[in-house]
Amino acid sequence: RGELARSALERRGRIVLVDSLDQAADLVNNIAPEHLCLMVSDPWTWTDKIRHAGGLFLGEFSPEVMGDYIAGPSHVMPTGGTARYSSALSVHQFLRRMPVVGLSPSDFQRLGPSAVQIANAEGLAGHASAIQVRIDYIESGAAAK
Repeated sequence: RGELARSALERRGRIVLVDSLDQAADLVNNIAPEHLCLMVSDPWTWTDKIRHAGGLFLGEFSPEVMGDYIAGPSHVMPTGGTARYSSALSVHQFLRRMPVVGLSPSDFQRLGPSAVQIANAEGLAGHASAIQVRIDYIESGAAAK
């Protein structure tokens, strides 16, 4: 195993010295590691500062392998910095979610102009028109009837 670890460190390993744990947290959030083991005296105080890690393992008795096999997180973690926008595989990836939108006329009138602006910026004139005709309809007073 020593040769395997040595080879991994030579190919991808880094030692980075920082001036503070706050600076370390900023660095971690930029790297977005697959696994982050917080080996500090009170790791719970740092959990709010870490936003981008595939899995967070707190203290000497919470090693990454316990997360892989026993403690709950999946063994399938976001790699290569993808923890900035992705999570570990979980049952949530197998659940189907369906957004439901139900705007009132007043909500539509308030939000519609922003949607028209976005649609026009995307060059989607039909989308913009679909919104604008509804705004005009509401403003004509016909929607209240």
